[in-house]
Amino acid sequence: MTQYDDIKGKIRKRYGSLPKNQKKIADFIVENFDRVPFLNVQEMAASTASSVASIVRFAQRTGFEGYKELQEEIGSSLQDRLQHPEVFTLPSHRQEKDDILTLIAQQDVKNINNTLQLIERSVFDRSIKTILKARHVYTAGLGISYLLAEVLSYQLNQVGVSSSALRQGSTSFAEQILYFQPNDVLIVFSFPPYSQETIDAAHIADEKGNTVIAITNKENAPVTFSADSSLLVKSENMLYTNSFAAISVLINAISTQCAMKDKARAETMLAELDAIMKKTTVQH
Repeated sequence: MTQYDDIKGKIRKRYGSLPKNQKKIADFIVENFDRVPFLNVQEMAASTASSVASIVRFAQRTGFEGYKELQEEIGSSLQDRLQHPEVFTLPSHRQEKDDILTLIAQQDVKNINNTLQLIERSVFDRSIKTILKARHVYTAGLGISYLLAEVLSYQLNQVGVSSSALRQGSTSFAEQILYFQPNDVLIVFSFPPYSQETIDAAHIADEKGNTVIAITNKENAPVTFSADSSLLVKSENMLYTNSFAAISVLINAISTQCAMKDKARAETMLAELDAIMKKTTVQH
C-alpha cells in the first residue's frame, strides 16, 4: 500500500465512528486531497465550516499527532506519486466484441502507462523549474490542442503561475510572440497532423531566445527540433483523432508539481481565489 492509500485508509477506517461534524471534515479532505497541503488549519476550518479545535481533534482521531502532521504526510504522498507513478490496470472480465467503452478505456490506460515510461523524470523536473522561474508562461496549440493549451494555462494560474494561451484569430502566433519578454516561456502542444503554425511558433520563440517546452507524441516530432525540453505523450486512438487521456494526466502533473515546489505562491493564490469567491457569493 502506498503512503497515499495509507492516509486515505486511516480516514476510511475511522469514518464510521466520527461525529457528524468530523465526517464533514473527512469528506472534504478525501474529495480535495490535493488542496490540503496548501490550507492552514484556519483555512481548513473555514472551508469545512468547522472550528480549529475540530480540525485538530479529527487529525488526532485518524491517527496523527495533529493537523500539521496530517497536512505534511498528504503533501509528501502527493509528491511521491509524481516521482514514483504506478502502472494502471483495468479489471479483467469477459469482453464483448462491441464493448466500445472497455476498448477505449483499455487504449487510454495503455497510453497512460506508455507515457509514464516515455517521460524522463529529469526532463520533467527541468521543465517544472523552467516554468517556476518564468516571468510569464504562454501555451499554444491549434484545433483541439488549443483547448489543451487553455486547460494548462488555467491550471497554472490556479497555482500562482502567471500564464495565458496564445489566441487563435486575427493575430498569428508569430505576431504574438513578438511581444515576449526575455524570460517568458512557451509551452506548445503538437500532435498529428502537426500544425505548421505551431511548429513555426516554437521555432520563432526559440530564435528569439525564449525557452520552449514541447508536449508531443514522439522524439522526432517536428516541434522537438525547436524545443529545449520535450515531454512525450502517447495519444493513440481507435479513430483518426488523438486520445487526450495521457495528456490530461501530464497537464495535472505539471500544475500539481509546480504547486508542490512553490507552496507559498500556491497558497497565496488559493487564499486570494477563496476571498474572491466568498465576496462574489455574498454580492449575488
